[in-house]
Amino acid sequence: MLDICLLGTGGMMPLPYRWLTSMMARCDGSGLLIDCGEGTQIALRKKGWSPKPIDVICFTHYHADHISGLPGLLLTMGNAERTEPLLLVGPKGLERVAGALRVIAPELPFPVHYLELTEPREQHKLGPFVLDAFRVNHNVVCYGYRLTIPRGGKFDPERAKAQNIPLKLWNPLQKGQTITENGITYTPDMVLGEKRRGISVVYATDTRPVPVIAEYAEGADLFICEGMYGEPDKLGKARENKHMTMYEAAELGKKAQPREMWLTHYSPSLNHPDEYIEEARKIFPKVKAARDGWTAELQFDAEE
Repeated sequence: MLDICLLGTGGMMPLPYRWLTSMMARCDGSGLLIDCGEGTQIALRKKGWSPKPIDVICFTHYHADHISGLPGLLLTMGNAERTEPLLLVGPKGLERVAGALRVIAPELPFPVHYLELTEPREQHKLGPFVLDAFRVNHNVVCYGYRLTIPRGGKFDPERAKAQNIPLKLWNPLQKGQTITENGITYTPDMVLGEKRRGISVVYATDTRPVPVIAEYAEGADLFICEGMYGEPDKLGKARENKHMTMYEAAELGKKAQPREMWLTHYSPSLNHPDEYIEEARKIFPKVKAARDGWTAELQFDAEE
């Protein structure tokens, strides 16, 4: 199971009724946060989620509304006596930017490691998550992310018996481990069927609508996408500032056909996103105007 919480849905500045855009994912006791603007840890507390299981923080880019909450969150994690390492992921320059912010959070009881993205597309295995990073089109280097929880093939006990595989090895083989015992090597493919559909979530914000977004969002369980403007007269501003309207986001949803789609990163001028969502739904009926604190519990597909 993969738990998702869209902690905030605002862009540019936090508002009394809308925190800055941030998303947290939880799976198998590990947490991953995408973006950490001002107020992120308040939104976490309001939701009742703890920062303690956060092992990875990813940044789309380094504008203040996506990273300015980092020092406070680090201090909170340190005050909770965290000792486990924390991994920060983001575009090239991450260590320099985060290091500057850490001037006000210099002493932490846990190590901080950095993974800087340099290629247009990268994939990394981080705990239970497979993270795909793909470069999008903003006025600074910016990445979108796809989180996947992969699912192996179904275990076949009859195949294990037919090959005289010791019972004690069944469980580790089912978990994907390769084991050598008494000079014989046992591999997962000996007992597992074809890989099954996993769970995937795509997060893309601060960008123009580029084809790579729809490519990674194709068939996703949840597609979270910027819908900064709903007002019909804001298309020119979206183009100028390398952002996206609700309707452009809905066109991406129409191409990708995710199971569910949430809009986020609203302009401070967009007081009531729901006023415009019906027009976006004419393009892609599954699109929704998300609000702070929306949560999804995503499960593997039931066995056929």
